[in-house]
Amino acid sequence: MLDEQAFIHELLDPKTQNKAFQVLLSSYQKPIYNHIRNIVLNHDDADDVLQNTFIKVFQHLKNFKGESKLFSWLYRIATNEAITFLNAKAKRNGMTSEDFQQKQIENLTADSYFEGDEIQLKLQKAIALLPEKQQLVFKMRYFEEIKYEDLSEILGTSVGALKASYHHAVKKIEEYMTKN
Repeated sequence: MLDEQAFIHELLDPKTQNKAFQVLLSSYQKPIYNHIRNIVLNHDDADDVLQNTFIKVFQHLKNFKGESKLFSWLYRIATNEAITFLNAKAKRNGMTSEDFQQKQIENLTADSYFEGDEIQLKLQKAIALLPEKQQLVFKMRYFEEIKYEDLSEILGTSVGALKASYHHAVKKIEEYMTKN
């Protein structure tokens, strides 16, 4: 991709905006989908959230001030959209977010896009037992290998707190995996 500032200028310029947005989509659609899928677990839901994410990105491009990296801004929007989606879906089903997430994990094996084995399913169950922030930090570090500095921008949390969250998450997951 071009120099980020030049690319942002193209995204904001009405003459080049559509072409630049197509470049943005082709560059970020797959990693953002994977990020969202790690949060919502279901393929169809991830597609819906991905679409909502890019609609929101397009609508709010003019508000992007460049105080963070474009990558971080996109991931923050995707993360918030995924969490909002899960909370709304849980509420519609008359469930807590935690109960809804457990139900999602139970349905994972029926999802034709889920390629995991028994260990992966067990890992997902362990992750679902974590507090929301630890889940996000663990998934983004473990599955997506996002650096702590980028996580800090995306989640608005200090690097030290993120490292502590990841450490606690790993300990809880290890404990779950050895007991069950």
